[in-house]
Amino acid sequence: MFHESSIRKSLDEYIKRRILEIPTEIKQTFPNIKQIWKCSDEFSFLYGYYIGKIEEGALRYLLKATRASAGGYVDTFEIRGIIETHKMELHDAIKSAIN
Repeated sequence: MFHESSIRKSLDEYIKRRILEIPTEIKQTFPNIKQIWKCSDEFSFLYGYYIGKIEEGALRYLLKATRASAGGYVDTFEIRGIIETHKMELHDAIKSAIN
């Protein structure tokens, strides 16, 4: 999908920026996650939530950057794969926010 390395690099930078914003966002958006959302494992909830948010943002970012249509050029599974390459960074960002 990403034949052009500049697009891949740009997407990678977008994902890194989003991950850096997560600890602050969690503290502002989810102050009492266990009480409000009634979830026993707040890490799993937040990890799934942010995978989805980053994937959605990355898709929008790519559509704007490439001017492609959602049905053609952009492969959401490849986006998910790129996000997963930053799995430990995402894990650490969430852990730092909830501890």
